Amino acid sequence: MPRAPKEIKVEEKAEETEEAKETVEDELRKIPGVGEKSLEKLRESGYDNLMAIAAALTADLVAASGLGEETAAKVINAARSKLKMGFEPASEVLKKRERISKITTGSKSLDDLLGGGVETQAILEAYGAFGSGKSQIAHQLSVNVQLPKEKGGMGAKAIFIDTEQTFRPERIVDMAKALEMDVQKALENIFIARAYNSDHQILLAEKAEEILKKENVGLIVVDSLTASFRSDYIGRGTLANRQQKLNRHIHHLQKLADVYNVAVYVTNQVMSNPAIMFGDPTSPIGGHIVGHQATYRVYLRRSKESKRIAKLIDSPWLPEGETVFTVGKDGIRDLED
Repeated sequence: MPRAPKEIKVEEKAEETEEAKETVEDELRKIPGVGEKSLEKLRESGYDNLMAIAAALTADLVAASGLGEETAAKVINAARSKLKMGFEPASEVLKKRERISKITTGSKSLDDLLGGGVETQAILEAYGAFGSGKSQIAHQLSVNVQLPKEKGGMGAKAIFIDTEQTFRPERIVDMAKALEMDVQKALENIFIARAYNSDHQILLAEKAEEILKKENVGLIVVDSLTASFRSDYIGRGTLANRQQKLNRHIHHLQKLADVYNVAVYVTNQVMSNPAIMFGDPTSPIGGHIVGHQATYRVYLRRSKESKRIAKLIDSPWLPEGETVFTVGKDGIRDLED
């Protein structure tokens, strides 16, 4: 008897998914150059919605689906035309911005620094030395995204790609208890994978799309973005290859953020620049590639006891600023708390 409601829900969900799939396929059939065989190839390759096709490169679509280059170009152009991806008034862009969701960090002062929280359709990069709070924020966001919207969350799940073996379920338990959440449910709502090298990291980011299609996900975490690339590519001779792969990886994360309306939070390692004699010699890894692609960049520093200092280095619309927050057993909190 207790299983009956669950079975009904699964059947209803399956019917809804099937209906949505049919709608997408109907739209795809209208695109010039897409027949039943082409449609099957696109579906098998994961290009089962207009936005995924519109955001794809011609070469990627050709490689993934086996379509001819001309047909692939027509498909992409038609998808972009249907989604009205040309010029539009700034007022329309503002309306779209109003639909973006934001996830609270747990600290109001840090949220204010970020313009209200960690926003979807954007990449937030946090860099700093070890112990500066990067991974703590990653854990906190993975919990907070599950909160209802009125409490600063999205009522959604999280994907966590761990490259430095920093993920700890015990930390999730502490943070979930502090927010009076169902601990077991909080753990089940986080999809965690350990990346063992840069190629595996890239593969996990690609496989994350499968989860995004099936589950209500609001956040993707990569902790850290550059660790695997830094260890796999050693010496100046490998720098060009490393940066090229890293560039494609970050662009793929941005594409996921745009297509599925999720927030992307990545942490980054740092190095000390010996050429800087005065001031802070700390610089983030990844160079201009990471710097240009990250929507928001935050520099974290450790202060006394549990205090952490966050400095907004770069943002498309926010001024540079600095704030202090704390990291305790309950998670990320304001200094006065």
